[in-house]
Amino acid sequence: MLDSYIPIFIIITISALFAIVNVKLSSLLGPSRPSKEKLSTYESGVEPVGTAHDRFSVKFYMVAVLFILFDIEIVFLYPWAVSFLNLDHIKMMYSFYSVIVFIVILLVGYIYVIKKGALKWD
Repeated sequence: MLDSYIPIFIIITISALFAIVNVKLSSLLGPSRPSKEKLSTYESGVEPVGTAHDRFSVKFYMVAVLFILFDIEIVFLYPWAVSFLNLDHIKMMYSFYSVIVFIVILLVGYIYVIKKGALKWD
């Protein structure tokens, strides 16, 4: 049974070796002239202000989690939408009602977040 996985292991091994060899070769053969400007933090051309240990508001993290939540929603809905019309009638109705329940659950969560004020910036 494991014989069918041997090509996959070979490809993974070759890929990992290729990546490691390329990184090592670029560090050995490439020029290395570190300077203060090259070693400084670069963020869209803006000089960094403060330290890396500054605290962020909890609202920042709430928006990030909501973004991930709705991003995952699209990840699930896009394949469903692509394959929806290829289903027979019974599976199509079951699939449609399942997605409606999925969207309603997300909508309830979204309404909860709005009521809590997580999307309001002060």
